[in-house]
Amino acid sequence: MLDALRKGAGTWVAKLFIALLIMSFAVWGISGFLTGVGQNTAAKVGDTEVSLFDFDRAYRQDLGRLAQQFGRQLTPAEGAALGVPQQTLGKLVAEAAMNNTAQDMKLGVSDERLATIIQSDPAFQGPGGRYDKNRLQQVLRSSGYREDEYVVERRKVAERAQLAEGIAGSMKAPMTYLEVLDTYQGETRSADYLLVTKEFIGEIEDPAEDVLTTYFEEKKDDFRAPEFREIKYVTLTPTSLARPDDISDEDARAEYERRSEDFFQPERRKIRQMSFPSQQAAEEAAQELANGKTFDELMSERNLSDNDVTLGVMAKADFLDEAIGDAAFSLDEGATSGAVEGRFSTVILNVEEILPESTKPFEDVKDEIVQSLAKEQAEREILDLLDEVEDARAGGALLDEVGERFSLTVETPPAFDASGNGEDGKPAALPDAEGLVAGAFDSDIGIENDVLQFGDQGFLWYDVAKVIPSRERTLDEVRADVIAAWKKDELAKRLSDTAADLLAKAEGGTPFIALSAETGLEVKTATELKRNTPSGDFGRDAVSAVFSGPIGTTAVAEANDGEGRVVLKVTGSNVPEFQKDAPQVAALGQQLSQQIQDTLLGQFISDRETKAGVEINNAGIAQMIGLDRN
Repeated sequence: MLDALRKGAGTWVAKLFIALLIMSFAVWGISGFLTGVGQNTAAKVGDTEVSLFDFDRAYRQDLGRLAQQFGRQLTPAEGAALGVPQQTLGKLVAEAAMNNTAQDMKLGVSDERLATIIQSDPAFQGPGGRYDKNRLQQVLRSSGYREDEYVVERRKVAERAQLAEGIAGSMKAPMTYLEVLDTYQGETRSADYLLVTKEFIGEIEDPAEDVLTTYFEEKKDDFRAPEFREIKYVTLTPTSLARPDDISDEDARAEYERRSEDFFQPERRKIRQMSFPSQQAAEEAAQELANGKTFDELMSERNLSDNDVTLGVMAKADFLDEAIGDAAFSLDEGATSGAVEGRFSTVILNVEEILPESTKPFEDVKDEIVQSLAKEQAEREILDLLDEVEDARAGGALLDEVGERFSLTVETPPAFDASGNGEDGKPAALPDAEGLVAGAFDSDIGIENDVLQFGDQGFLWYDVAKVIPSRERTLDEVRADVIAAWKKDELAKRLSDTAADLLAKAEGGTPFIALSAETGLEVKTATELKRNTPSGDFGRDAVSAVFSGPIGTTAVAEANDGEGRVVLKVTGSNVPEFQKDAPQVAALGQQLSQQIQDTLLGQFISDRETKAGVEINNAGIAQMIGLDRN
């Protein structure tokens, strides 16, 4: 919310400070608690202090913004891992350096100008686009600011804006710079090429035994069996905890009576409906029906199919138009209505079938009710049992003892590797508990592991039961895999060798058309190729090769499919005329000008931090964000 408050006169400066977070922090780092900083101060730049309260507020706001992106609250440890404290502190230190400089230069903003800035802030404008003091109070309350505190802070933002504007505000990217970059970005090229594919290379025969053995010895680590682990686990879920036998017939019948509406099916009817463009047309059709014409004959005359008229099986409450619903449920089975004027059109209805109302008897739904009641009972008990199991584990109880004491089944799935695959290379049959595989490989035999969430309301405990060390496999164990790997490498080698041979001939002056006649490969042409933009057979490497030299450049690169090889020759280049007033040039100018301004201001801030000196209360910050373990 602090950044939202800093719109208006200082908007671009506020954005710039955020862009400079990492750079500012890298300049001064965190060197621990320095004696020049007070216990209530997070950082100090020259004579300007950043309080721990200000840091805490800004940090929580930054963490909250990340939480919205992740869809959940982040723990202090997660925030620290993402660098949020450093970024928050970097922003505040950069602002403090600017504040310190503005104070040294005696910059200021009049009360009248400050009032205008605040009142013109879009964040404080009402629906009519005018300043709304109530809106101001609402925004300040939601962001945790008092009005006088906000006014002081806004004055500092305005002073920093003056300083930033004076340093870099009017810097513009030179037109020559824009022209060079626009030319660089806009140039397109064309190239002739030969595409060498695996089909051209042909089938690769299995290697001789001595070749395979040598290859395996060189690549033995690639075929090494990974470490596998076996675990034991128990799960506690409403389903596993449910005791249907504890539900009496009386309880089930009482639930049946309470949920009687769930088992009641009202009368339903299979309805066909024919719509008409006008009341008169509907009445004329109704007269034909009254004279003996059937509903099906009327459908045929109007070229209507069953799909055009069938509404399906509907209860009376299913009709959005009450008039049509009333009419449909006033007819006998097989009867056809007259013209019925609905809210949106006039229709004629036909009742094909009537399904009378019904109620499922208790005996038919008893098992369903018993299971539902047992699950609800288990959901109420599960948290209490969770505490009991955790107490037992804390007391040293092994999983087998936990399972026996609480009537929970101890499962022992087959061994799996760090990717969750079994010894057959296929995904192992493991419970879907986040962190189970990683946790098993971070743990060891005899280590008590944290309980894991299992499903929406379940829990899982596990122990590592066995560690199967990584080992070298014999050639016979992995022969098929080794042969496949050798063929893949041999294909890549032959593709590269063939492409290199073609390139050497092309560089020697052999035309592509002659190479085509010699090899049978088609000479293809790629046009409108742009830098860093894959196109057709040209991947990024091939496109880079096209732009690596002048017209006539030849090269070999991997094809866009990641397998074939492209042997290419640059045949043309097109550079569009530079138009300084074109929209893309204007956008490029704004981008480059902003980069220049950012660089200048960033250098200035770094210089001011260095000269003024930055002191950080590392211990106080760690305690504030909850990472102080002492």
